[in-house]
Amino acid sequence: MSTEHLDVVIVGAGLSGIGTACHLERELPDHRYAVLEAREDLGGTWSLFRYPGIRSDSDMHTLGYRFRPWSSATALADGPSILEYVRETAQEFGVDRKIRYGHRVTRASWDSDTQRWTLDIPGRAPLTCSFLLMCSGYYRYDRGYTPELPGIDRFGGTVVHPQLWDPELDYAGKRVVVIGSGATAVTLVPAMLDGDGAAAHVTQLQRSPSYVLSIGRTDPVAATLSRWLPRAVADPLTRAKNIAQIIALYQISQRFPRFVRGLLRRATQSSLPEGYDVDTHFNPRYDPWDQRMCMVPDGDLFRAIRRGDAEVVTDTIDTFTETGIRLTSGRELEADIVVTATGLTLQMFGGAEVVVDGEPVHLPDTMAYKGMMLSGVPNLVYMIGYTNASWTLKVDLVAEYVVRLLRHLRDRGLGVAVPERDPSVEEAPFLDFGAGYVQRSIDELPKQGTRAPWRLAMNYAIDAVSLRRSRVDDEAMRFVPASAARVAADERAAG
Repeated sequence: MSTEHLDVVIVGAGLSGIGTACHLERELPDHRYAVLEAREDLGGTWSLFRYPGIRSDSDMHTLGYRFRPWSSATALADGPSILEYVRETAQEFGVDRKIRYGHRVTRASWDSDTQRWTLDIPGRAPLTCSFLLMCSGYYRYDRGYTPELPGIDRFGGTVVHPQLWDPELDYAGKRVVVIGSGATAVTLVPAMLDGDGAAAHVTQLQRSPSYVLSIGRTDPVAATLSRWLPRAVADPLTRAKNIAQIIALYQISQRFPRFVRGLLRRATQSSLPEGYDVDTHFNPRYDPWDQRMCMVPDGDLFRAIRRGDAEVVTDTIDTFTETGIRLTSGRELEADIVVTATGLTLQMFGGAEVVVDGEPVHLPDTMAYKGMMLSGVPNLVYMIGYTNASWTLKVDLVAEYVVRLLRHLRDRGLGVAVPERDPSVEEAPFLDFGAGYVQRSIDELPKQGTRAPWRLAMNYAIDAVSLRRSRVDDEAMRFVPASAARVAADERAAG
């Protein structure tokens, strides 16, 4: 039986993969492609995570796709609503018919003679493709990160990681300790105190604080615009307004960190009980946006603290006991359930091994080109979103660039596009970001450079110009004509 060949393979059917596939459907209908998904459902993060309160931590008018705007005034949407949005998008553009579930790619091998990738998929026949799009995100789906927790085996209660949440877990009337200070932790605390099955008390235990900013659950500007203007006008205006806000907040934070720190501290103080120790629990050691800021809709975390249902404790763990956690300070936290909201485990390309002409690619030896390709790796694009803005803003831009690149290859009879590293460009860490999950794995990631096109801008305005307007055939990109073997093979596959 002959191996199936496709023009393009997209690995991952999450927010990135579905969006990228929609761009192909709209712009390159003549390209044969498939979306390979390791799990049995689309949606990625939004079908995997089931913990209470799961929601976006970016506003939906920028997290939604540019070509299919988010239509609700809700700014921070819940997980099921986002999943439904992704499903509807896939159905509307016919992408759902191109998804192959239960297809986990374990190895991708490039052969320069045939100008093709061969994809190994356990239990399935191999696939080949001319161009490979890695849209599987950058963390492991099968497990989260849990640090060493001394004495945890002694604990008589239940321990659960949010990434592996059991929907049947009953926390009604229970004492809960949530370990962590990131977006997941600040989402879980108020959510577990909501409704008929609410916990008796929830303690957020953090080693050090994060910035927590209260924003409205709905966007009043979006609601007003949609009331008075057609959607074709209101949606782009809302999106542009929110993009401008994101860029302005980040840039002001980077240029005037003390000023922004003071604003955030005063806003937090006004949301908490009088005399609350803001500096211990909500005033981080790092500057604003050195790590991602936690957004809480309508200040729900602060309301829970004011009611007395929730408490934030900043301390370190001495040891678990049979009934809870003893802290370094000597205080003991009684708990029936402990939630380890301690972060992600980073993993590029869904754990697939990448090989070029028989040589495994060692990611730290490569340099990222425009934050989307790797030096020396032909015909491969990966999707990684912004750390300081909505993930999908970058994904949409990269997908638009991929369309331009594929057209360039087709129209000029080219078979290969590969970035070639400039030895004069100095190396820098792949992500200039202080989050623990990044710092734990930074040595396993590619490098970035100190100047364009090897430097990651992490700025939508700059990337919008660079990825939409710059030449595809710049001095860093090497192109190779389609080989005779490639042309003949493509003709056989098309026939």
